Amino acid sequence: MAVRVRFPSQALILSRVLAVRAHLKSGVPVKKLIMTIPFLITCLLALPTHLLAGEFKVTKVYDGDTIMAEGHDIVIYVLLAGIDAPEIATRKGQPQQPYGQEAKRYLEGLILNKVVDIKGYGIGPYPYNHLIGEIYLQDENINVGMIEKGLAEVWLERPPEGLNIAPYLEAEREAKAARRGMWLLGQDYMSPRDWRKIHARK
Repeated sequence: MAVRVRFPSQALILSRVLAVRAHLKSGVPVKKLIMTIPFLITCLLALPTHLLAGEFKVTKVYDGDTIMAEGHDIVIYVLLAGIDAPEIATRKGQPQQPYGQEAKRYLEGLILNKVVDIKGYGIGPYPYNHLIGEIYLQDENINVGMIEKGLAEVWLERPPEGLNIAPYLEAEREAKAARRGMWLLGQDYMSPRDWRKIHARK
């Protein structure tokens, strides 16, 4: 479940960002530094949008709802808020969920190696502790776009505080009505949540 984060003042956030950058330039390993101050990533994304514009470049797409991005001399892992995409196999012998690879490839085509704005809504559950965020590319909400394409469903279990879920629900209604993407499966469709339960590691 998402953790509610109490953000410090913008001045304090910026001072700590500058301190991190100074440590990085002095040779402190990036991964070690991130592990010691995980809250900084979320605090950074609490800054006004105009300070975030052009700051994060997507460097990897793991699946239809998880990415890695770099900016401000840090690396962040982001779980796209409000959506749940079909699962892809993560280990040998594990079956692929229908449309899982399609969702990953579509998201790659949209944002991989591009600079995006990220609006943070807190940190996801242990052990991953990904940032929960909305991804924007030239003012387009990529999260909602995944649902419009029929490559993700709305994630309704404990939506993050402050997230406007209405456009997500509307996009899903339209995708279902048009039978886009995974909604072509009809009665054979299984939600990613149910798929994970069935194919979870025992």
